[in-house]
Amino acid sequence: MNPAWLIQQKRDGKELSSEDIHAFIEGLTEGTVADYQASAFAMAVFFQGMNLDETVALTHAMVKSGEHYKLGSVSGPKIDKHSTGGVGDKVSLILAPLAAACGVKVPMMSGRGLGHSGGTLDKLESISGFDVHLTRARFESALSHVGCAMIGQSEKIAPADKKLYAIRDVTGTVECIPLIVASILSKKIAEGADGLVLDVKVGSGAFMKNKEDARKLARTLILVAKKMKLPCRALLTNMDQPLGYAVGNAIEMVESIEILRNDKSSALCSGDLKELTIQLCAHMLVLGEVSDNLAEGRKLAHQKLQDGSAWKVFVNMVAEQGGSVDQIMHPEKLPQAAREIKWKARKKGYISKMNTETIGRILVELGGGRKKASDEVNPGVGLAFHKKLGAAVQAGEPIVTVYAPEKVKLTELEAMFHDAVEISGARKPVPKLIYEQMV
Repeated sequence: MNPAWLIQQKRDGKELSSEDIHAFIEGLTEGTVADYQASAFAMAVFFQGMNLDETVALTHAMVKSGEHYKLGSVSGPKIDKHSTGGVGDKVSLILAPLAAACGVKVPMMSGRGLGHSGGTLDKLESISGFDVHLTRARFESALSHVGCAMIGQSEKIAPADKKLYAIRDVTGTVECIPLIVASILSKKIAEGADGLVLDVKVGSGAFMKNKEDARKLARTLILVAKKMKLPCRALLTNMDQPLGYAVGNAIEMVESIEILRNDKSSALCSGDLKELTIQLCAHMLVLGEVSDNLAEGRKLAHQKLQDGSAWKVFVNMVAEQGGSVDQIMHPEKLPQAAREIKWKARKKGYISKMNTETIGRILVELGGGRKKASDEVNPGVGLAFHKKLGAAVQAGEPIVTVYAPEKVKLTELEAMFHDAVEISGARKPVPKLIYEQMV
């Protein structure tokens, strides 16, 4: 296989054979394909796309590039969930222990923040000592004894994806459906999942800004997953405002803890976050054949939140992965930024629109995300919203509390925030939380 020839073929819109795709990915893994050639390949795919057979071949090649966990020693259905990413999306922190409490095993391989979008691993690591780099033996042990484990991509799991993903991040080729599909599914198949539920975000805070693109991504993910013998279904969900009330790693952990504890008195306890988690859990239970239908799955999920079972699993997971149980028992001990400032409404009216991507970028500027992969993340910074879409506000009333480090200048960030949040004289309908279910 000649990498330059293959790049030219795809550049010119020609279909690549499965053999050529496998050879290219093998070369990328072994280092015989240079990074600049992988960059050119990603750009060619970005502009010319891939058909279903090519996307399946790319996914299969990425799985073959590393280890493939079979998890035969772990009893019960192994069902995972993946979100395409958004702002304030801490669903996984609640969902993994909840689904485990309901009777499925959850082998969850998560990622770090990318651009304006937060990362589950960064949130978990706001807990002192929490280890997301488990060996295969510890991963399987945690699944068996706790019911769930939340880890990062190891060097041995889909290493070709890890290389290509880093290249996509710096070459403007992240938002490419075949590359997204192969990246997501290669890791989920390699981790040993028996089934997958997808949360495909759509809106101003998502990578897919409109329903048509989100639907196309979801449909391709489902088709490729089924070709790879991985049962899969998807929900298209709203990302035109932050999910829940907290945006930022430690503060999102606090919000998740309060929902897991079923703390109805919490100022951070959000209806949309809890509702979406319940819905996704129900789909996981149906896919794992724990529940016969979604209504039964939702009922079981509600029960396991209310009776403390999900919270118990979460505590056990944190302990199993080396995290500080004392911190989660006393969330005020989680990292906190030095300053606390309120940004207030400049006029009376109703919150009618949020540019959620801008809100995510404000978090990055505060230090809660990365501009490049090597950046350190400050887990204590964040934004806690007092008002969301459809809420009435008075002039001078706080919309959000900002948790910021000493050295960050906030004047420009506050101006960005007010540009991102629209206040209208009349209340506008709040978008649906779940637009569509696809199986």
